[in-house]
Amino acid sequence: MIACLRPLSALCLAGLLAACAGSPSSSLGELPRTPQASIDQLLQQASQSAPEQAALLRLSAADQAWRQQDIGRATRILDEVSLDGLKPAQQVFAATLDAELAMARNKPKSALKALQHPSLERLAELPVEQQIRTQLVQARALEDDGQTLAAARERVFIAPLLSGEAAKANHEAIWALVSSLPQSQLISSGDSDLDGWLSLALATKNAGTPDQQLAAIDTWKNQHAGHPAAEQLPQSLGKLKELAGQPLQKIALLLPQEGQLASVARALRDGFLAAHYQAQQAGQNPPEVLLYDSSRLSSLDDFYRQAQADGVQLVVGPLEKPLVKQLSERPQLPLTTLALNYSDAGREAPAQLFQFGLAAEDEAREVARRAWADGMRSAVALVPQGEWGNRVLAAFQQSWQAAGGNLIAAEHVDQPVELAQQIADLLQLRQSEARAKRLQSTLGTPLAALPARRQDIDFIFLAATPQQAQQIKPTLAFQYAGDLPVYATSHLYTGGQNPTQYQDLEGIRFCETPWLLDANDPLRQQVDQQWPQAAGSLGRLYAMGVDAFRLAPRLSQLKALPESRVEGLSGNLSLNQAQRIERQLPWAEFRGGQVQRLPDAVN
Repeated sequence: MIACLRPLSALCLAGLLAACAGSPSSSLGELPRTPQASIDQLLQQASQSAPEQAALLRLSAADQAWRQQDIGRATRILDEVSLDGLKPAQQVFAATLDAELAMARNKPKSALKALQHPSLERLAELPVEQQIRTQLVQARALEDDGQTLAAARERVFIAPLLSGEAAKANHEAIWALVSSLPQSQLISSGDSDLDGWLSLALATKNAGTPDQQLAAIDTWKNQHAGHPAAEQLPQSLGKLKELAGQPLQKIALLLPQEGQLASVARALRDGFLAAHYQAQQAGQNPPEVLLYDSSRLSSLDDFYRQAQADGVQLVVGPLEKPLVKQLSERPQLPLTTLALNYSDAGREAPAQLFQFGLAAEDEAREVARRAWADGMRSAVALVPQGEWGNRVLAAFQQSWQAAGGNLIAAEHVDQPVELAQQIADLLQLRQSEARAKRLQSTLGTPLAALPARRQDIDFIFLAATPQQAQQIKPTLAFQYAGDLPVYATSHLYTGGQNPTQYQDLEGIRFCETPWLLDANDPLRQQVDQQWPQAAGSLGRLYAMGVDAFRLAPRLSQLKALPESRVEGLSGNLSLNQAQRIERQLPWAEFRGGQVQRLPDAVN
């Protein structure tokens, strides 16, 4: 019985494979099909077929392995297929599959390179299913490569081809992309559909409270009646209605008026009240602000009782870390509270507690993001001695390695006198010198070769004070590493313009608050006139005060809609699962004794 079945199975397989290969009807050629045959059967038949048919069978086998998530096997099979011998349709198919496999290995640049094959110029001639498949992987690769606007454009272009759940998912993905763009990129692109999405994102960013956002959305819908987003609002914007209708009318600002933190508190308070005044000038009817002195608190319970009696709906503060820690240890709080500091990491805080501060860890993660986007892959780190340096290094290492980066070595900077030796150790210069001496001894003749640093380092991650940073860059040049890129946190920048000081920082890239990088911001200009010190490093605290005011009415929105952002003056603000505000920062570079802002995105 088995012997009788074998010829029949072979006959069926041959028929299926013939259908798979097909005969090309034009110069375009036919796409491979996936027959009801196993990968092994397809490969066996390919080994017995003419080159053109063998290539089609291997493409089908590679595609089947990909659909089974056997990435390694799919890659090996695809590598056996020469694109040069294929018709254009099959080249598109192969390039698309190559891109999908690259994305599975978290290599968006490789995916984009695969999709640059000349055959993609004929994509519009292929069946809709192939167009969708190719363009979706293109959109995902652009997004993962940091090309957010280009990814949104690709998804807008493909939207008319989609239906059902795929159309809904693409609709939401477009909104997630455009709503994450900085305001500087929300400008006309020349494409009406994309421009509609961009103007919707701009309208929601410019509005403050959920009520104001709803009003802005209604205005936008009236202006874009036929737009896909007007016919079906993204889900997150639909949820705004649930958050609206609960206006915030009274805020408690809880800060110390005496003690070591009094000067910090004054900058925060003045920034907060400046934002309040700006909202009044704009006719936004902001909530009333009541000031409370945390340095005179007898107990937090007494404060909350008094605040409730005063009609307060939300508390901003305290600033003192011990008080924030006390709040984080409670099972619940009487009022929603935006603390202006952070409790110990890892502790589960009450649902009513949100935490916001100028965390150095945010900047360390920002360095990892930017360096990776710039094509860096291997790093060494220089951070200060002590607990602060350890936290910054840990945050950088976690984020860098999660992206796929390699942290080769790290040094903790303490005594400046040891700096040259530490950098030499970091770059393995002493080993180079020792090799040169051994070779010189062996040859018996002097060598003119200079010591060479190790060549597997792409950049240095630097967290340092201005004084430390001014010593580090010249030391790198002295140690034959002046060409090594340096990415730093904001701590080396004092604000303002100081060409003499910045000469020793030439070429260093650093992340910084929008406040210190944009002297033309209207609110900053007002504050600078009132408090000139806001133009220097204290400006970061004024910016944090402004952003605390802007965050206050939007905490429920950030919690309910995780993809929401507040484009603030201390950074682009979002809320993580622990209800801590995280910041993404713009970038600048010391160039010719000046601070030059860098583009918001590097593609």
